[in-house]
Amino acid sequence: MSPWWRARGDGVTVRVRVQPRARRAGLQGLVPGADGPRLKIAVTEAPEDGRANRAVCAALARALGMPPSVAAVEQGGAAREKVVFVAGDPKALGDRLEALA
Repeated sequence: MSPWWRARGDGVTVRVRVQPRARRAGLQGLVPGADGPRLKIAVTEAPEDGRANRAVCAALARALGMPPSVAAVEQGGAAREKVVFVAGDPKALGDRLEALA
């Protein structure tokens, strides 16, 4: 298990840093954070009315091969650094997350 994601009984939590209003959307690898590494996700949406949060959840779920409905922002809804929960088998999701980094 890595310090940027944690397994839970019903899924995993992933620490992310969001870049809203990016020219190109997508996952951009691990970046350092004040409390450890985070997965950087760029989205083209503005951080208004939760659009960027929904885009982050959709991008992470898509990268894991899951439907967008399995991901939700758990902490940091109004911040660039967030914790996103992804529901599913923690072992399988952990393997996929390690492959992304």
